[in-house]
Amino acid sequence: MASHRKPAAAKSRLHRYAIAVDSSYRLDLTVSVLRRLASNVVDLLTPDGTYMRALPGPRGPIVLRVAQNHREHVLEATVDGEGVPEHDIKLQLRRLLGVDSDVAGFTHAALHIPWLAPLVERMRGVRPPRYATLWEGCTNSIVFQQVSLRAASTITQRLIRELGEPVVTDDVPVPFYVFPGPDRFAAASDKMLRAAGLSGAKVAALRGVADAITTGALSETALEQMVSSDAALVLRQFKGIGPWTAAVILLRGLGRLDVFPANDTSIASNMALVAGGDPIDPKRTLALLGSERGMLYFYLLLARLESRDEIGKPSF
Repeated sequence: MASHRKPAAAKSRLHRYAIAVDSSYRLDLTVSVLRRLASNVVDLLTPDGTYMRALPGPRGPIVLRVAQNHREHVLEATVDGEGVPEHDIKLQLRRLLGVDSDVAGFTHAALHIPWLAPLVERMRGVRPPRYATLWEGCTNSIVFQQVSLRAASTITQRLIRELGEPVVTDDVPVPFYVFPGPDRFAAASDKMLRAAGLSGAKVAALRGVADAITTGALSETALEQMVSSDAALVLRQFKGIGPWTAAVILLRGLGRLDVFPANDTSIASNMALVAGGDPIDPKRTLALLGSERGMLYFYLLLARLESRDEIGKPSF
């Protein structure tokens, strides 16, 4: 599908914003857990450490560029495009990059857990990012069910290249993509979706969520008003969304740090990687981390990415 569309060019009108961040904040770590692998074609990291992303706008794609000024403790954002209010852009940037998240409680608790403390010290400054929309959170969570990190990333990139809107800019040598909305997914054929690597069950699950979001039967606004346990129950009403998937949607899509996607073989292997043979009591660990235990998910992901030399790796 994407091969038949001419990539959209970035708009020429620039807006610049400075977003204050805590002195410990690290953009490279936060972007690394947002995108997972450097092969991500939606969330990019340039060789000079600038984060780039294209969002849909009423007059074409809006291109965001964010660099960290460590000396002044700010993120310097450039917005290239028109038609989206400044307030909305700033909110989206803060959401994507976890700017407003206070994780001091997690850090304090984690530094008292012997096997976890060295990782937390090494990766201090990561903040919990959030996907741009509930739909993006649902899509990623469902695609990543029960497959390896690399396999799920490959399937996701195939889907985005087929369904997303490609964008070209002078400073990126390859097209990158606006994440495709539920309308584009709903219009795609089962043949194309299966060819991208989705199972029949995942196609059905994503179609159900796409329809619910499009019709308003499932909305981020409604979920935001619920406590996490109730929001998880709402999500689990949809076929193909179990406890693990609901937890990941809440964590990565709604920023709920009070949830943790347990019963995951990759979580167990990542804990073992971090502990290096030291004894682990997962239930006690989660209890000690309390209401911010979801941050453990991001730190464990960073440990895995570190082992693959993926942290801060440029996208091109």
